[in-house]
Amino acid sequence: MPTQLLQDKYIKVGNINTRYWQAGDKGSAVVLVHGLGGYIENWLHNIGPLSLSHRVYVMDLPGFGRSDKPLVRDLMVLVRFIADFMETLKIEKASLIGNSLGGGLVLQFALEYPEKVERLVLVDSAGLGRDVIPDFKFCSLPLVGELFLRPSRKSSEKLWEKLLHDPSKVTPEMKDLGYRYISSPGAKKTFLATTRAGVNIFGQKDKLTRQLLPGLKGLKMPVLIVWGNDDRIIPVAHARIALEKIPGARLELFDNCGHMPVLECPDKFNQLVLDFLAQ
Repeated sequence: MPTQLLQDKYIKVGNINTRYWQAGDKGSAVVLVHGLGGYIENWLHNIGPLSLSHRVYVMDLPGFGRSDKPLVRDLMVLVRFIADFMETLKIEKASLIGNSLGGGLVLQFALEYPEKVERLVLVDSAGLGRDVIPDFKFCSLPLVGELFLRPSRKSSEKLWEKLLHDPSKVTPEMKDLGYRYISSPGAKKTFLATTRAGVNIFGQKDKLTRQLLPGLKGLKMPVLIVWGNDDRIIPVAHARIALEKIPGARLELFDNCGHMPVLECPDKFNQLVLDFLAQ
C-alpha cells in the first residue's frame, strides 16, 4: 500500500499524542506493534494486504516515530499504552502482531489482558532469552550509549544492514526515514531510555525474562511464531523457547531472512498471517 494512500491520524492516549494509521472496514481487528526504534512505516508492506479482510490499526509507540517522546523507563508503561490505545479507539478485542520489542510487549499484554486478545503473532520477538546484538548492550551503558548512538545517515544504513539478511533490500527511502526519525528532537534520549528499560550489558534483562517466561504456559489463545533463520539481532533459538513454552503454538522459520520478515519477506509473511487469522 503506497504511503500516499495512508493518512496520519493523531489521538491522545492518556496524555501522549499518538500517531496512528487505520485501514480496512470489515472483519476482526488487528493491531501491529513495532520494535525498538521502529515506527508505523515498518509495516508498510503488510497493512494493505491485511486490511482487505481485517480492520488494521498501527501506531508509533511512545518515544518513536512521530508520537510524543516521554522517557520510558519501565516497559510495562508500553504494555499499558497498548491497552489504552485500544480502549481509546474502542477496540474491544484484537489479534496482536508484534515484531522484536513489539513481540515482547504483546506477549506481556496477552498475560495481563487475555480477554482483549483473539490471536497472537510473534515476529522475532524480544523477551524470550538474554541474547541480543551487542549494539543494544552498548546503548544500555551510561555515557557509552550516548557516545555509541550518534545519528547519521551512515549509521542508519549500517543498522538496516544488520536488521535484514539481504542488504540490497534496504532502499534509500528506508535509510533516509530511519535517519530522520532518530534525529528528531528527543528521539535519541527516548531510544536510550527504552533500551535501558529492557537491556543491560549482559543482554535482555534477566528480571524481565523471568517474569515473562513462566506465564507463557497459561496462554489460551492461538499463537503463531515467525522468525528469520538469519536473524542477527535476536537468535532463532529463542523461537524454539517460545514454541516449547506456549501450548499449541506454531512455528514458521523463514530462510534467507533476518530480523524483520515483515519487510524482507512480506508476501510470504502476509499470506501466512492471513491464513492463521482465518483459521
